[in-house]
Amino acid sequence: MAEGRPRQGGGAETLGWALRKGGTTHTLGLAVLWDQVTLTCQGLGTAGATTWYKDGQRWGQNRSDRFTVTESGTYTCDRPGSGSSPALRVMNDRLVLQVPAQTLLEGDTVKLRCRVRQDMSVSRVRFYQDGKDPGGFLTGTELSLSPLQLKHSGRYHCVAFMSFGLSLSIPVTVTVHELFTVPVLEGPPEPIEGSPLNLSCLSSPSPLRPPAPLLHLFYRDGQLVGGPQVSPQLQVPAVGVSDLGNYSCQVRSEEGTVRKSSARLRVTVRMPVANATITPSPLSHQVHAGDPVTLRCSVQMVAQGPVLELGNVSVGHSGTYQCVATNQLGQDGHRVFRALSPELALEQWL
Repeated sequence: MAEGRPRQGGGAETLGWALRKGGTTHTLGLAVLWDQVTLTCQGLGTAGATTWYKDGQRWGQNRSDRFTVTESGTYTCDRPGSGSSPALRVMNDRLVLQVPAQTLLEGDTVKLRCRVRQDMSVSRVRFYQDGKDPGGFLTGTELSLSPLQLKHSGRYHCVAFMSFGLSLSIPVTVTVHELFTVPVLEGPPEPIEGSPLNLSCLSSPSPLRPPAPLLHLFYRDGQLVGGPQVSPQLQVPAVGVSDLGNYSCQVRSEEGTVRKSSARLRVTVRMPVANATITPSPLSHQVHAGDPVTLRCSVQMVAQGPVLELGNVSVGHSGTYQCVATNQLGQDGHRVFRALSPELALEQWL
């Protein structure tokens, strides 16, 4: 609910599929009969070949491109080679909620007008969206919603407090469309150390309006690592261990009024095996017969590698040990990396 007191206004207005007043055009989805409405059929073709329709039926014999409305109803016009116009509703209710007829997108500003017939007085008005307070900024009988969000879509009506009681307007549907879709962050989740990392923040602009510039921002573990920038790409020339983490991107309008974020993408850097070591447990290289011995093979970035359980050692276990670690990296695993540990000598004491 939004509430306010009316401002003074008036004067005849001309409607040519738009409401013109003081040189400004306000495109509306409906007009009121008590505004002395004149309809103008604008488009290609011959003005004298205009056909008018009211409530779906041919209306009168007027072939001119304009006429003054004397009855409420829904009007359209048609010209050869131009097709039928959008419909415009003319009402004669004592209270009318007027909403702009143009396509509304996220980030726009829209004004809803609660109009009262000129021979009536009103102390204040309230606006409702689906029976609830829509928020917004209320000035007199106008409610301004800015910046528009998807949550502003719904059924609106206004209530006027008049000398004889309350008056309710007919509900009007307001639809807010996406300015752009929620972005999706795409890229390789397991790049190889030293290879380039390319992440793409993909979002589609609305087809309902010429695309406006969008800004892209990239985050790793919540910290900004790229942007704001027009390019939807984040490029890391040579990825390293410091680049692993949870990545996300945000797309925003140039004014910053519309912002949408992607889901997180976990990036893990795959490392070629290197610096293999072999470690005995217990740590002594000299063991006694019957002692249990475990050898562990570890490589860089993998502190807990595979183990070799020797069990209860005997003379036959004495000797030199080494471990070899390999891994295959690349899309088809064609790159094979190999790491050989230094030698470890075990000597049995009697």
